[in-house]
Amino acid sequence: MSKSKGSRLVYACQTCGFQSPKWLGKCPDCGEWNGFIEERAAPSSTSDPAKVGMFGLSATRPLRYADIESQDDSRRDSGIAEFDRVLGGGIVPGSLVLIGGEPGVGKSTLMAQVAGALSDSHGTVLYVSGEESERQIKLRGERLGLKADGLFLLPETCLERVLEQVDALGPAAIIVDSVQTVFSMKLESAPGSVSQVREVAGQFLILAKNRSLPVFLIGHVTKDGQLAGPKALEHIVDTVLYFEGERHHNHRIIRAVKNRFGAANEIGIFEMTERGLVPVANPSAMFLSERPVGAAGSVVVAALEGSRPILVELQALVSSSQYGTGKRMTVGVDANRVSLLMAMLEKRLGMHLIGDDVYLNVAGGIELDEPAVDLGLVAAIVSSYRNRAIDERTVVFGEVGLAGEVRAISQASSRLREAVAMGFRRAVLPQTNIAGLPALDDGLELVGVRSVAEAIDALF
Repeated sequence: MSKSKGSRLVYACQTCGFQSPKWLGKCPDCGEWNGFIEERAAPSSTSDPAKVGMFGLSATRPLRYADIESQDDSRRDSGIAEFDRVLGGGIVPGSLVLIGGEPGVGKSTLMAQVAGALSDSHGTVLYVSGEESERQIKLRGERLGLKADGLFLLPETCLERVLEQVDALGPAAIIVDSVQTVFSMKLESAPGSVSQVREVAGQFLILAKNRSLPVFLIGHVTKDGQLAGPKALEHIVDTVLYFEGERHHNHRIIRAVKNRFGAANEIGIFEMTERGLVPVANPSAMFLSERPVGAAGSVVVAALEGSRPILVELQALVSSSQYGTGKRMTVGVDANRVSLLMAMLEKRLGMHLIGDDVYLNVAGGIELDEPAVDLGLVAAIVSSYRNRAIDERTVVFGEVGLAGEVRAISQASSRLREAVAMGFRRAVLPQTNIAGLPALDDGLELVGVRSVAEAIDALF
């Protein structure tokens, strides 16, 4: 390989992007082992600053704040309601969106549906694929029933050639599948390396902002479930969407981990069918559809994901252990939080759980990380420990402190409205939340509690 003029060899960490003039076994920035790869640093460009990559930049000037139009008025409908919800109400022109998920979870399927809907309503859409040929994408489109006359497919991995086609076509939106396969000829490193991913994402960012063009980047994930490439990639983009849920489940959850134009942690729920991903209108009904009746250790909690209340079933199993110390295992909730709550139960209620095996599961494959599910976790553990079932028409929510107190949580009224819509007749919630609730004439019995002991007495 011929050396480029002005370039130099560096070693870059493929996890965080830290650069070193010599090879290191362990990255001093992120602590990753054996992550350094030899790359050739790109020389500084001396070309026209008004030309970046292969596309020209339009001139910019300062604008008065009062003269700038509201972005909410210019949002575009993608044609898929759940996808618009995750983005904060629609697609913002000039936004750069990164979509990540495990292989086979449905990233390309969803973006093919979005591309088809956008081409029908907003004009030309360019779908750049570095992993599949145009015939493979066409085959998927036929399976999904797409009839998009304005959708153009481009099987290309060279960034400069892609930008040439963007200039020639003038699309209303661009989808890149995936960002790790695209490379720039200005750099000598391999596709997917830190320098290439940064260069490709930076070029698409400039393109999106300068032309008010929405760009969607599909990204690979590592075996740990994190987006592959440097963490700087997540800082470059405006929105980061993650696919959640097992591939063996028939539903998929898309969560907005970062969103500059809407609420973070918002989720959209889809069902995987033969015709692609279908939005789920009532997620609570889906998560509670197979709930067992009269089973000890089962309780329904009113969780809040972004701005959406969802009723989810928590399951606990407490059994005696043959060893001195019991085993702890959780799925869908933080294991450290569960350990704190179990220590509180032993200290405040005298429940000896140290010698018991405790297993906790969130039914449906969703992950809950808000404090409002604490009271539900406690109720499920006590129900299984005492082998007594909780009333199937009772919903529980509230934050629990280490002193055994039940603290107030946010948006209690929206959680209760969701419980009423699902047919629940009793709610156990923090006493502080009841004082601030509006008048509810819906037959829902509200039981306010100030401590875990009061909650246990109310439930059993």
